[in-house]
Amino acid sequence: MGIKQMGADHITHIPKEYPTLLNEIKQRIRSAQYEALKSVNKELISLYWDIGRMIVERQKGKTWGKSVVERLAKDLQDEFTGIGEFCASNLWRMKVFYQVYSKSPKLAPLVRELLVFLSSRKIFVNEFPGSYYSNPPKT
Repeated sequence: MGIKQMGADHITHIPKEYPTLLNEIKQRIRSAQYEALKSVNKELISLYWDIGRMIVERQKGKTWGKSVVERLAKDLQDEFTGIGEFCASNLWRMKVFYQVYSKSPKLAPLVRELLVFLSSRKIFVNEFPGSYYSNPPKT
């Protein structure tokens, strides 16, 4: 026997298999959300890597320092309002992230994958005690 439920205009009969269907759909939605989260995290880590690389490359042999990065942060925040990732301290973290791991061609892709794995589990590098990323250099 099914469950009876009050509809907008009438009483409808809900089959007894309905809870199973509902649970399967919920599980599929959660799975899709998780896969989307992993994809977004992977893209963000790639973006942070690229921003760090761009800053490092521009600073080589030039006098680009704190004031340029602070201006860059302000301009990015003005363009992308509501996105806190582009503050000056995070731009410094992106630079350090690139500097530390780009020196090893074999290690760099593994680090990026590890960060995707950790972020998908809501574990972030700056939460580790004594993390190098917790306190970016003031240059």
